[in-house]
Amino acid sequence: MNNSRKLTYTAIIAAITTISSNIIYIPLGFVKVFPIQHFANILSAVLLGPWYAVLQAFITSTLRLLLGTGTVFAYPGSMIGAFLASFLFAKTQKIAFAGIGEVIGTGIIGAVATYPIAILLLGQKASLFGLVPAFAISSFTGAIMGYGLLKILNKNHILVHISSK
Repeated sequence: MNNSRKLTYTAIIAAITTISSNIIYIPLGFVKVFPIQHFANILSAVLLGPWYAVLQAFITSTLRLLLGTGTVFAYPGSMIGAFLASFLFAKTQKIAFAGIGEVIGTGIIGAVATYPIAILLLGQKASLFGLVPAFAISSFTGAIMGYGLLKILNKNHILVHISSK
C-alpha cells in the first residue's frame, strides 16, 4: 500500500473515531472510557503499520481534546497502545498479538505513563489503581471488537485485498 493511501486511511479512521466519540463513551471519574479508540488502534495497527497507527491515535486524541469529547489522558494510552499493537502484529503477523499489544500498551503501560500527568493536573486525587482498570477495560473491549472485525475481514479475504492496494 502506498503512502498516500495509508495517509488517507489514517485520516478516515481518525475522522470516524472522532465523530463516534460524541456518541460512545463511558465517563469513569476523571477519564472517559472510549473503546472505539482501541478498536481504531487495532485496525490501524494491522492495516497501516506502526507510524500511521500512532499518527491516527495522535490525531484522534487531539481532535477529541479540541472538541471536548476527550481528555489529555488519551495521548499516552492511545499512542503507546497503537505502537505496541502495530509492533507485535508486524513481528508475528497474528491479529491476536495486535490485540494483546493494544491491551498491554494502553491498559498497563499507557495507564502508568498517564499517572504523572494525572498527579500534575489532579493532585493526589489521581490514583494509579484507578487508571489501570479503566484503561484496561476500555482497551480490552476495543481490542475484542477490532479482533472480531479483522478476523471476519480475513476470513472473507477482504483484509488481503485492502492491504495489497
